[in-house]
Amino acid sequence: MSGVSVSCAVVIAAFNEEDTVGGVVRVARTFTPEVIVVSDGSVDGTVGAAREAGAQVVDLAVNVGKGGALHAGLRAARADVVILLDADLTGLSAAHLETLCDPVRRGELDMSIGVFEGGGFVTDWGNKLTPHLSGQRACRREWLLAVPDLAAERWPEPAITRHLKATGARWAYVELPNVAQVVKEKKRGFWGGAKARTKMYVSLLTYRARRRG
Repeated sequence: MSGVSVSCAVVIAAFNEEDTVGGVVRVARTFTPEVIVVSDGSVDGTVGAAREAGAQVVDLAVNVGKGGALHAGLRAARADVVILLDADLTGLSAAHLETLCDPVRRGELDMSIGVFEGGGFVTDWGNKLTPHLSGQRACRREWLLAVPDLAAERWPEPAITRHLKATGARWAYVELPNVAQVVKEKKRGFWGGAKARTKMYVSLLTYRARRRG
């Protein structure tokens, strides 16, 4: 696959992200008209905020986890290449989306993985410590749909990493200057955020053991 004429969509999985999802959608819409937000059982104003910003919304009735939400978004998308974004990003621009999408669209990479640079100490540090867990990626849609266990994983990044290795895919990290995320502790309060973060890392770190069993 080569040439910049290859189509590109943005897929955003969102769970209770009414405060930030609209801003992410508006930036994405400056890059491509195909922006899909999957509301993963949100009980706040995520659906309305995403629609008001111009996104196509897939509204899941129950919370299935990020993997299931992304799978639903990929099935709804039509473009050859998709950019996966978290719904709580700040500092995002169309140039960042071009950085992610262009190497895949040109056929130079099978997947690009975005890492934060200069967006803030907390998110920079966390992203650089575990860059393979980044939610900011670009890849061919059909390749992602073929990832084993994608829809079943609440946090699908380890499944994607495993499939990258299994298929010998070409991938690379790309820097996303001045992009950051709103940390869970700020969104949910200290204890609620800490609990959510702990559950996330337990799920991520036990992926191999669960799949072997």
